[in-house]
Amino acid sequence: MSIRQTGTTQFHQEQYQIKLGARNFAISTKMILIAILFLSITLRLLSAVYQGNNVSDLPGVYDQISYDGLARRVVDGFGFSFAEGHWPATPAGEPTAHWSYLYTLYLALIYKLFEPYPLIARVIQALIAGIFQTLLIVRIGSRLFNRTVGLIAAALNAAYIYFFYYAGALMTETFYITCILWTFDVSFRLVYMDRNTHKVGQTRSRLQWLELGLAIGLTVLLRQLLLLFLPFLFIWIWWNLPQNEAVSWKRKIHLSAIRGLTISTAVLALLILPFTIRNYRAFGTFVLLNTNAGFAFFWGNHPVHGTHFMPLLSGGAQQYHDLIPTELLSLNEAELDKALLKLGIQFVADDPGRFLLLSISRMKEYFKFWPTAGSGLVSNLSRIGSFGISLPFVLYGLWVTLFHEWKFKKSNERWELVLILSFILVYTAIHLLSWTLIRYRLPLDSLFLIFAAVGIQRLAERYIPSFRVSEGYHV
Repeated sequence: MSIRQTGTTQFHQEQYQIKLGARNFAISTKMILIAILFLSITLRLLSAVYQGNNVSDLPGVYDQISYDGLARRVVDGFGFSFAEGHWPATPAGEPTAHWSYLYTLYLALIYKLFEPYPLIARVIQALIAGIFQTLLIVRIGSRLFNRTVGLIAAALNAAYIYFFYYAGALMTETFYITCILWTFDVSFRLVYMDRNTHKVGQTRSRLQWLELGLAIGLTVLLRQLLLLFLPFLFIWIWWNLPQNEAVSWKRKIHLSAIRGLTISTAVLALLILPFTIRNYRAFGTFVLLNTNAGFAFFWGNHPVHGTHFMPLLSGGAQQYHDLIPTELLSLNEAELDKALLKLGIQFVADDPGRFLLLSISRMKEYFKFWPTAGSGLVSNLSRIGSFGISLPFVLYGLWVTLFHEWKFKKSNERWELVLILSFILVYTAIHLLSWTLIRYRLPLDSLFLIFAAVGIQRLAERYIPSFRVSEGYHV
């Protein structure tokens, strides 16, 4: 078999010439994209149907029981609370801010419109992920490298077991990953538009700054963790937006970028504000969004781990509850979260050496790709069939990017890679310093697959003589 890509710079007009034996076939990139979309949607819908209308404790998706229960309470008029005592240490009937407000409201809306029918929520989620994750991966992969990489990465994303498995689970993972990709896409478009029009400020529509704020806001409402990366993202956008060449950057504050980022920040603040107000009314203290950072840092760095992190303690939820000092259990959830964060920081201050070794030990869980005796068949197959298979291509693709592609790229293209690589490093560091599970790595997997596509493309160029790559960016 041999493959050759020909055609114009328009995405839908390009063709791959495929030779199978003595016969030649031509297939357009548009048809390839449609096939990838079909595969992506189909696998995610199958996952949704498989998980069905019951909400059960399937491997890796226990949190869906919490979201389902919380959404039912909201629909019944009890607000964000649980009918019985619930994880992490929330008494029955007491307010909670531990869980994503946005995802809870999504489920509550579906339950309100269609009765408590989880399958409908799963199907809608699967459709959104199947379409938008695919398109966003194509766009980002094409921007960073070329359309061939974009298509290969989208195909890998479509068939990635973790992604279509979680697309059917009633949890934040799928929407969260999609919104992260959307945030990167609009960030690239903001910078790319000015570079092509050579006009600063005038062509950069306020709508795009609003879109950036909306993308960031929805991501943060799904998981507030992205707030820790925002300084890096905003500095990157400020630095890379073109400026008037007649004025030295050393003497210019770059007001157009500051105005745009102010718009985006205002949108983010408006999205968060209603929940901050709700939290103050519920707990009598300031909580920006969610009450989970303190719990995670306390449990993740508790001396019970020693120097080797245990992702799940043998005693389960009860053991985690028992680790909380008894004198703190009378506090409400927000006050308890703050108190536990202080204790977690004290653990670090008391023994920084142990903290360092414990953080290093978390790498084993974060990057796990091998089967384990303590995991079930589904978990082991998912782990090997997803990250295990892609990891060699990811590592090769990263090597190609850093030690070969880098020197051939234009300066602006290098900066786009810097943003992606910075996110991977910062996001990894956050989890290595606190608490980690394999599913916390999944947002990075969506980006890792782009580098896996680079590795696959390079291997195809080496071993398929007629393989050619399009360099265009118009997706």
